[in-house]
Amino acid sequence: MMTQTDERLRRLLTDELGGCCDSDVERRRDELLSLRETAFRPTDSDTNTENHVRVLSALANDTRYRIVRLLSIAEDDLCVCELAPLFDVSESALSHALSDLTDAGLVTRRKEGRWRYYGTTDRAERLLSALDMDDEKMDGGVADE
Repeated sequence: MMTQTDERLRRLLTDELGGCCDSDVERRRDELLSLRETAFRPTDSDTNTENHVRVLSALANDTRYRIVRLLSIAEDDLCVCELAPLFDVSESALSHALSDLTDAGLVTRRKEGRWRYYGTTDRAERLLSALDMDDEKMDGGVADE
């Protein structure tokens, strides 16, 4: 029995190949399942996927993204009291955002006396660099299709 997904796959293959039979659909489905197995290896799947989603989710908020951007270009680590005037959020919200970024492994936190200072991690720098390279591609008119 053909599922709706199989039927759509059949239509795609028919368009691409100029014709299609059940074995074409089965072969392509097997190729796709193999691709999934490679992309989500058991050793990686649960822990790494959760970690990657957590990291990307942390950057998916405007305030948190801007914090990481700012910290990445600062000459030294910055204290919450130095960051607060730069953002239109409460100091409490800023502290919460920094905590989320620290938990995601994007920001370091160190305590000196009564003050906590924040800076970016290598992971954050690599992610920002990747985003910057993508921006350069887009600005140069070389967008992925």
